[in-house]
Amino acid sequence: MKKIIPLEEGDFYLSPEGYKVFTEKYHLKRGYCCESGCRHCPYGYDKRTNSR
Repeated sequence: MKKIIPLEEGDFYLSPEGYKVFTEKYHLKRGYCCESGCRHCPYGYDKRTNSR
């Protein structure tokens, strides 16, 4: 079961379209790559090549 990480200021921002965009700070706090191709992935995952 995955641990729930409480959101804090600076963990995300809203895109012009209204989507929640997680920051690098949040991804590092979470501690792993979800392999979803996140915009601010600090783990170097590339969704196009499916590799890190």
